[in-house]
Amino acid sequence: MRNIIRLCVGDSHMTASNIKGQYNLISIVIPVKDEEPNILPLADEIEEALGDVKWDWECLWVDDGSVDKSLDVLRKLSKDRPRHRVISFVTNAGQSAALWHGCRAAKGDIIATLDADGQNDPHDIPKLVALVAGGKCDMANGYRQKRKDNWVRRVSSRIANGFRNVMTGKTVRDVGCSTRAFRKECVPYFLPFKGMHRFIPTLATIYGFTIAEVPVNHRPRMRGKTKYSVWNRLWVGIFDTFGVLWIRKRAFRAKLREEEQGDG
Repeated sequence: MRNIIRLCVGDSHMTASNIKGQYNLISIVIPVKDEEPNILPLADEIEEALGDVKWDWECLWVDDGSVDKSLDVLRKLSKDRPRHRVISFVTNAGQSAALWHGCRAAKGDIIATLDADGQNDPHDIPKLVALVAGGKCDMANGYRQKRKDNWVRRVSSRIANGFRNVMTGKTVRDVGCSTRAFRKECVPYFLPFKGMHRFIPTLATIYGFTIAEVPVNHRPRMRGKTKYSVWNRLWVGIFDTFGVLWIRKRAFRAKLREEEQGDG
């Protein structure tokens, strides 16, 4: 069964401003590692982007053992603005751990994710949430049409993305794009391993969830320093692919008959 849907900019006629229904709360999960100068500008943008929506929302920031003043900024933010919550690690555990814990701590029926470096555009969140809330897909995954990274990051990311797709048999256009929204029911299938954040759409498709791929905005980093290199983006990503390939081969999808799903 085909479970990846590719959409153009105008394919979704739904808008998040008029969707509520069964979805009462949307959670935005943002891993943070030494992003002190980016936190408040991003928080302002999120509030602006979600200013017209009719559903309630929260923003959950996960501090991944920052050594700058990110955690101080986040604590003050959560104190001053109630929609923003913070959880923090004692020491650095990695982006995958931050996403894994953040998604489990999220209270929303639909979860959206962003990076904290300001390169993802919060204004894309409403259209992604609208697709999920409207029943078009289980996960709306962004793909960056015009990437604003240097050539090393673009090339290494393209190679790693192509390798992942070939090895896993899943043709996700931009696995590494962090701008996405998904039903909370997807979360248990995000398996806890280092590098998991590179494979979220792939894991979702392995376990039978439907994915819509939507073009999103991408921006250059304006403040702070990137945490990525050829090593941790290309080679580590390729190495991790073999683990996901094993998962794909060994994963099972069993569905109980409705009449046999009793209370026991």
